[in-house]
Amino acid sequence: MNDVNTAKNSSAAPTTSGDTAGLTPVRAAEREDVLAKAQKAREVSQRPALTTTQKNDLLTAAADRLVAETESILEANERDIAAGRERGMPESLIDRLSLDAARVEGIAGGLRQVADLADPVGDVVRGSRRPNGLEMRQVRVPLGVMGMVYEARPNVTVDAFGLAVKSGNVPLLRGSKSAQNSNTRLVEILQDVCEEHGLPRETVQLLPCETHDSVQDLITARGLVDIVIPRGGAGLINAVVTGATVPAIETGTGNCHFYVDGSADVDEAIELVINGKTRRCSVCNATEVVLLDAALSDEDKKRVLTSLQDAGVTIHGEVDELSTLGVSDVVQAEQKDWEEEYGSFDIAAAVVDGVEAAVAHITRYSTGHTEAISATDYKATKFFEQNVDAAAVMINTSTAWTDGEMYGFGAEIGISTQKLHARGPMGLPELTSTKWIVNGEGQVRP
Repeated sequence: MNDVNTAKNSSAAPTTSGDTAGLTPVRAAEREDVLAKAQKAREVSQRPALTTTQKNDLLTAAADRLVAETESILEANERDIAAGRERGMPESLIDRLSLDAARVEGIAGGLRQVADLADPVGDVVRGSRRPNGLEMRQVRVPLGVMGMVYEARPNVTVDAFGLAVKSGNVPLLRGSKSAQNSNTRLVEILQDVCEEHGLPRETVQLLPCETHDSVQDLITARGLVDIVIPRGGAGLINAVVTGATVPAIETGTGNCHFYVDGSADVDEAIELVINGKTRRCSVCNATEVVLLDAALSDEDKKRVLTSLQDAGVTIHGEVDELSTLGVSDVVQAEQKDWEEEYGSFDIAAAVVDGVEAAVAHITRYSTGHTEAISATDYKATKFFEQNVDAAAVMINTSTAWTDGEMYGFGAEIGISTQKLHARGPMGLPELTSTKWIVNGEGQVRP
């Protein structure tokens, strides 16, 4: 699966068993299971690399098989949904968990889309010929064993498989218990297809999820796992990033702001902020805060907020301030309203004194995901562009555009909000590292 031996990427020596002293038998077995699967993934990663044609054939066959197995996938998914409702899972999470025939077809379509993308492995990033005749090339290579920790979205199981295979990586998947039946069936299907193509079933593996401790086993398996990527809410991401000894990529939460400048086309701004908030309120690129320039007329400020209310959005803010604009039914904002994602049809709203104050507010509360401005004043947009520190800065467009598919990447593994080694939507190139290849003709260094 990999064209380089990545076993030495970590400073720690690979291990096949962990310290289980003091653990309950169930917990000890879970830890051993995680490490055994990580060891198998390491072995697969050291096999000869697949050709691009082999990767594409595998992904296309997997897509076809998923569609053919729609009925069994939906049966497994129904068991997860029933268990979720019995536990009182919110309907917003039930929606994330739920599959139907159209969603299965969409998941399969994602694999076909990845098959159509250019293979990044082997791409030459840069190169040169030195004065002494040495020819130097920096080329893309897989990361190796890629751990994924994610919540109740079965589609991520297949997305991670497709992106990992195409970029030459080996995925270790730790989904949530709420999607256990769905994920298990999906991985069984993917493993069957791998086996039919002459590959080990361990080309993709699902880790146990009976306890949260299995996450810790994965993210501390230095020497076996090369990278871990969390995808989910703030609690999950923080737990992985702060607890990992394996290198982790922070796919951060999206406390995304939309600033309406005094120079904005207000009708356009209303359309954009409603799109960012209501298109899919539970995703990380949803608009969570709207900032209104004090220079806007009171009527325009009111129009922005009441338009959101007419779209079914609840406004949180300073009641006294917003009521002077004629906006009623405002929920008094608390500190968390400025700091956290809603993931629902709620938005925080505030009036700020121009673009500099808007940027100051964003700098204080941003999670570094996506920030947007609506303005016709070039100086305002330029100031915003230069001074907002985020993975994506949107000028006169919706925050909803921060998405790998919309960027033309075809697919993504998540939105990175850190600065190393990737930032923004992570497509295939972001799931690779590089190595230098130097060709000489007997040159020795003086």
